[in-house]
Amino acid sequence: MPPQTSDLHIASTEPLVTPSELAHELPATEQQHQSVLSGRSQIQDILEGRDQRLAVIVGPCSIHDERAALEYAERLARLAEDVKDQLLIVMRVYFEKPRTTVGWKGLVYDPDLDGSLDISSGLHRARKLLLDVTGMGLPAGTEFLDPIVPQYLADLISWTAIGARTTESQTHRQMASGLSMAVGFKNRTDGNAQVAVDALIASQAPQAFLGIDQDGRNCVMHTTGNPYGHMVLRGGQAGTNFDGEAIAAAQAQLEKAGLRPQVMVDCSHANSAKDHTRQSIAFRDVIQQRAGGSEGIIGLMLESHLFAGNQSLDSGELRYGVSVTDACIDWGETETLLNEAAESLAGSRTLEPVSGD
Repeated sequence: MPPQTSDLHIASTEPLVTPSELAHELPATEQQHQSVLSGRSQIQDILEGRDQRLAVIVGPCSIHDERAALEYAERLARLAEDVKDQLLIVMRVYFEKPRTTVGWKGLVYDPDLDGSLDISSGLHRARKLLLDVTGMGLPAGTEFLDPIVPQYLADLISWTAIGARTTESQTHRQMASGLSMAVGFKNRTDGNAQVAVDALIASQAPQAFLGIDQDGRNCVMHTTGNPYGHMVLRGGQAGTNFDGEAIAAAQAQLEKAGLRPQVMVDCSHANSAKDHTRQSIAFRDVIQQRAGGSEGIIGLMLESHLFAGNQSLDSGELRYGVSVTDACIDWGETETLLNEAAESLAGSRTLEPVSGD
């Protein structure tokens, strides 16, 4: 018998439901699909200048408790209706978390928060939550890490991010070129924004790469390229990049590459020095810039949950509605910031009211 040269570090394998089987088990209604499509088209209109509103991606850093996530979604859906003439609200529904070394990787990978790594259950629970959120009429936004996961969930997503650790990845640029929704590429963790420019160019081009189809078969994916990419500024090791000078520099980089000079600002991460109480500083500064005529700012991101702060998974009994990853602002502050933004933008120009879909 020849020596074994493959799978030397594979402990086991297990069959997984195919994307089409999961969609059959948890199908979307016509109303839910219309909610997804409406969210996508409104974001595309903002990117193409047909809609003068500001997109706001807001919600928990990560989803770990579906009950709390649904309570948050119910509140956000009501608030989204109140501010819809100035703001397009997209709920942040993140199921995958990049880890610098090791740690909890998100609901898809470890839904029971105990290291059991029941990925099959994670995919089911993630899809069920997206059905509930879109059933409220809320568009959902997420970050895709594993290039296989979109086949299971992307039909329910209106906006997605490629994170600071993966913007430079060829695999993720290729994946983004085939996604059906707008994609925000973050600057790198050191603050380098050129990698996001390069990612936008790559994702707009047709690509071919290995993947799986809806029946779970290995295949070559041929894409047309995604025209709805944009840059997300999230700060870096050198400091923040939400001020007017930093935004203008990023826009100049985009224009030099022949891209639309549009940016979204992430008020968390390095733009708040990982301090959730400082998210409001970035948020209010950017709103003031936009109200002052900086039309190239097309959106904002906020990490927000029912209650402020965060908690460790090792801290014993978990507190309801508190993040287990990055610290978030609470619902009261979220409501205040979004209402303030709507009032500021309404006062800065006359916008055509946008009817609900």
